[in-house]
Amino acid sequence: MPSPAVPSPPPALLAARVRDPYPYFAWLRQHAPVHPERRPGRPAVWQVSRYADVRALLTDARLSKDPDRVPGYVAGPAGLNRHLVHADPPDHTRLRTLVNTAFIPRRIAGLEPLITQTATHLLDRLERRSHVDVIADFAAPLTFRMICAILGVPQELDDARTRDTLMATIAPDPGADPARVDDALHALLDVLIRDKRAGSPIGGSDLLGALVQASDESGAMSEEELRSTAYLLLLVGHDTTMNLIGNGTLALLHHPGQAARLTAPEPDPRLVATAVEELLRYDSPVRDATFRCAAETITLHGRRIEAGDIVSLLIGSANRDGTAFPDPDRLELTRTPNDHLAFGYGPHFCIGAALARLEGSLALPLLLQRLGPISLAKPADELPWRPTRVMRGLAALPVVRT
Repeated sequence: MPSPAVPSPPPALLAARVRDPYPYFAWLRQHAPVHPERRPGRPAVWQVSRYADVRALLTDARLSKDPDRVPGYVAGPAGLNRHLVHADPPDHTRLRTLVNTAFIPRRIAGLEPLITQTATHLLDRLERRSHVDVIADFAAPLTFRMICAILGVPQELDDARTRDTLMATIAPDPGADPARVDDALHALLDVLIRDKRAGSPIGGSDLLGALVQASDESGAMSEEELRSTAYLLLLVGHDTTMNLIGNGTLALLHHPGQAARLTAPEPDPRLVATAVEELLRYDSPVRDATFRCAAETITLHGRRIEAGDIVSLLIGSANRDGTAFPDPDRLELTRTPNDHLAFGYGPHFCIGAALARLEGSLALPLLLQRLGPISLAKPADELPWRPTRVMRGLAALPVVRT
């Protein structure tokens, strides 16, 4: 029996996907819940868009995280792909165990004074400015400083130049030489690892030092795994939370009545907690789940996904599915229950979820209180979004204090 014809999404929805993917996601959920996206010169990607399917497949052992199953597929910067996001058990279990202790909620909670102090310092510097870029002036330096504190990055490398080197790998300048971008990133990671081997303090919250120690003394990690894991933690520990603050601020600017509930001098902690969860759902900082491919044939909604095919689980779409969330396109900061998938689900649940939640719960109310009334400095449809497949985040969020 032939497979049903593949419907084609309207070109206007495709063209607007970077700026606003949600109409495209709604079309997929209604017309093509398992849709093969075909791109010239690249493997087809099966897009899965409904909440129930995405949640089920996030824990399905028939989907592998190993990019080597797809010949010719490039998962990320050369030589930096041997980390827990691109691993199946038992390697995933081994690597995740090594980094788990740095991200347990109790240890993350101990960072609250540092997060508040850093956020306050950044906002103090903006006190007399009428124009502010929420990303460059606040979200990026705050989140990068926190992941640097956890990893034990030397203070002289905790700066904008290091952030730029890292971010260039996921949102490269079209005119940049990819080889030079990769060389700069490898050089940065080598400096960090060499610093730990030279005798920088190991232990406490210094995760990178502990990983270097595990690699050198017990062989628990290979050198490639060590370098790849350092890259992964710097990237996701910074980028995801930066997107939460940026996307969340934009959502609140579009919903001033909701934002006003967070600007009290001492907002209700229960409201702040549910607000962060709703902002994570409403415009998820991770648009698509990280790499997966079929380890065996999977049939879903009449579509046959062959072994070796790439499968993209659309987290942003699942979080706007009306079968899971009543009135899903409405922002409601008190929404409960709120079983969103912004951090994934199952064995690959985001290891930095507790850090992102804490930073969001502290940074967003402080930002709104300290800046006072703000409005967008340019029309919303002119805001620059970083054109990345997995993450969803603004390249800049210019606002005016009114």
